[in-house]
Amino acid sequence: MTELMQKNEIVSVIIIEDYKLTRVGLKSTLNEYEHINVVGEAEDANQGLEIIKKLQPDVVLMDLGLPGMNGLEATMKVKEFAPNTKIIILTSHERNEEVIAALGSGAHAYCLKDISPETLSEVIRNVANGACWVDPAVSSVALNYFPKPENVSLIQSNEVQDARAQLTERELEVLKHLVKGKSNTEIAKELIVSVHTAKAHVCSILQKLCVDDRVQAAVKAIKENII
Repeated sequence: MTELMQKNEIVSVIIIEDYKLTRVGLKSTLNEYEHINVVGEAEDANQGLEIIKKLQPDVVLMDLGLPGMNGLEATMKVKEFAPNTKIIILTSHERNEEVIAALGSGAHAYCLKDISPETLSEVIRNVANGACWVDPAVSSVALNYFPKPENVSLIQSNEVQDARAQLTERELEVLKHLVKGKSNTEIAKELIVSVHTAKAHVCSILQKLCVDDRVQAAVKAIKENII
């Protein structure tokens, strides 16, 4: 697999989707396009990760609402062991938090499931060649959330170091769980503390990172390498 593909090269694709009918339909439809070859499929993230490790596809179509490990956490894991594999989120979820979290987790595209087969096939081709794509229905979310170009230069590395230094070891641990999309209850269970304590840690993290909510904290942690 190469990072930049020629226009006539075939893109290898793996589909991770828990609904069998949707998964089979996607595979059948996409294989009708000459530039796409669906080489594998999985009904959950754990199974999908094993297949990705084995086949090293060009592109993964990833659902968000998977049983067990969700699509966000799975995306981050894929980026760890297969950095050249491109992730396309294909979901029915339109919430602002999910769009931002998906892009912050390393996804290269965010598509809603009502996308036309022809458009999806082109998104797959373009993403395989290094492009990013966000469904027009949710594109304003990404545009409004991330810093404008003229403001990017204001984000200095020393600010990242300051942010990391302000967090205690326990807060950094909690932040890692936030990045994985875990709730206060789940964090409390992982750290063997009360939900009240977990919530207090989260509130402290939001204040120290100067963000408004846990999703912004997770995205900032990923984008600025705080964890």
